Amino acid sequence: MSIISERLSTSVGTTQDADAAAAITAAAPTAARKASRRALARIPLAAVMVDLAMMLAAVAVGGLMREALPVFPRNIQGIPVGAEIIAGLVVLWLVVIFGLGGYRSRLFGAGTDEYKLVINATLITAGLVGIFCYLIQYEFSRGLYLFSFLSGIPLLVLGRVVMRTLLKSARRRGALLQRVVLAGLPSHVDEIAAVLRRESWLGYQVVGALTPPTDFREETASGIRVWGNTDDVAWAADTLKADTVFVVGGAFTSSAQTRQAVWDLEERDVSVVVAPSVTDVSSERVQIRPVGGLPLIHLDPPRSAAAVRWGKRTFDVVVATCLVVAFSPVFAFSAFRVWAFDRGPILFRQTRVGKDGQDFSCLKLRTMVTNAEEMLQDLHAEIGHKEGLFKMVDDPRITTPGRWLRRFSLDELPQLFNVLRGDMSLIGPRPPLPSEVEAYADHMHRRLRVRPGMTGLWQVSGRSNLSFDEAIRLDLYYVDNWSMLQDLSILARTFGAVFGSRGAY
Repeated sequence: MSIISERLSTSVGTTQDADAAAAITAAAPTAARKASRRALARIPLAAVMVDLAMMLAAVAVGGLMREALPVFPRNIQGIPVGAEIIAGLVVLWLVVIFGLGGYRSRLFGAGTDEYKLVINATLITAGLVGIFCYLIQYEFSRGLYLFSFLSGIPLLVLGRVVMRTLLKSARRRGALLQRVVLAGLPSHVDEIAAVLRRESWLGYQVVGALTPPTDFREETASGIRVWGNTDDVAWAADTLKADTVFVVGGAFTSSAQTRQAVWDLEERDVSVVVAPSVTDVSSERVQIRPVGGLPLIHLDPPRSAAAVRWGKRTFDVVVATCLVVAFSPVFAFSAFRVWAFDRGPILFRQTRVGKDGQDFSCLKLRTMVTNAEEMLQDLHAEIGHKEGLFKMVDDPRITTPGRWLRRFSLDELPQLFNVLRGDMSLIGPRPPLPSEVEAYADHMHRRLRVRPGMTGLWQVSGRSNLSFDEAIRLDLYYVDNWSMLQDLSILARTFGAVFGSRGAY
């Protein structure tokens, strides 16, 4: 405590600093923070109620489907399925989810474990019910059994998705936040803080930092206030009213110090999160295996090779073919509008860089005047553009039909033929210009290991509103952490980004 007190006394040089220090060291938790903690504690109960509603809905769907689709013959003995049987089924279902850890507070809001857990719990419950009915020779309706559990999986996942959406929305508005103290080397503190600020939906509010005893700075390079050193982590948690302490790289010099800090924070009901110096790794690539009391974090190799295999290619060809057929009327109408505006070319062809650095002709419906390329240099100079894909609000080169096409990304429909030709994929990194690739740093070339995509993480995460560095980061994340489930998720989110016109201009 003496070291923190010394820092406070030496760093408070103005009345404003003195007031801030006094407020932090003396103030009790505010009513808003108490309400936030109560709301966080109620999230598991809310999850139980949502799951219960979805289970009852699944049983109702099962009953309706049983009558509408008589796949199985009627119950031979004619034993009706009573309310007590349904109640027992639902209670067992909830107990299995609880037993697998489906209502732990830390489960909600991030990662795929929450969804995997309710799916596994449904399959386990179905197995238990089937075995139990067989052993006691109870004639449970096979139609009700089948359709209830088949509909239960998507309904439970949907309920958790709705809960997560509401939770993320609340956190972005500044509610349901956890006050966080970061302990470690200043450079690592800034790195983790940048991730927490970027992913505001996680609900972590950084209130200060603690650095090793050999560091005497008053704030980190990114402006986070340093309140003391890591030896005083328990006192700092009390002083700053922290809910969680993040232990990042360089916080402690020995495992004994880390263990003691965990013990001290346990008495104060403060959570401890150990954040290794690894970012942009999906949960599917991380495995934690405690060996001899040492938690070893195993990272699977990046998955860029899997993103170019036959499964993804088959998916691209089948879906692209279906989309070409489905959107052919829209394509014909859009092409006519482009031609009717100025009688110019319908398609715009631009050289882009694809997989392994191979150039290809990227197709688009023309949305600009025919001399757009000639006007480019003047526009670069006008807004001071230096690197990355050029995007400009109210670009004077865009035609009237072009604005409508861009708003809903209809100008990119011809790229479905690029997908069929094998130049592109439905989902992948944005196809870069040759001039962009020439300016790439070494690590950026990793995004060329897979086919570029019509849509990707960059599009569903902000489209033109993203900075060049952020778009590159998302593309590299996609390349290293590819999965078919992620592709399906991006494809679904693309419709929301497109029809919402977020970042489109």
